[in-house]
Amino acid sequence: MTLHSDQGVQYQSVQWRKKLKENRIFQSMSRRATCLDNAPMESFFHTMKVELYHNKEYTTQEELVKAMISWISYYNNERIKVKLKGKTPVEYRHLALRNIV
Repeated sequence: MTLHSDQGVQYQSVQWRKKLKENRIFQSMSRRATCLDNAPMESFFHTMKVELYHNKEYTTQEELVKAMISWISYYNNERIKVKLKGKTPVEYRHLALRNIV
């Protein structure tokens, strides 16, 4: 798993990096002073917040985690994106890896 973030001080801390390593999570950071590096992830999280949290309440952390996992699967495997030539992210990536796109 990869976790992408900006270069905020909290993401550079020894404690944070240790936790990522303990959980076998690879850390990816945007380049310094390059806010556009984060634009795709900012867009993704905005969409997730609007569609997953707006006017909804989750009574337990487990319920929220299940909803997030389900939504991310939907987003990657079923949601058609105009920017991806009418493909889902998974379809587009598969085609890109085959050099068809």
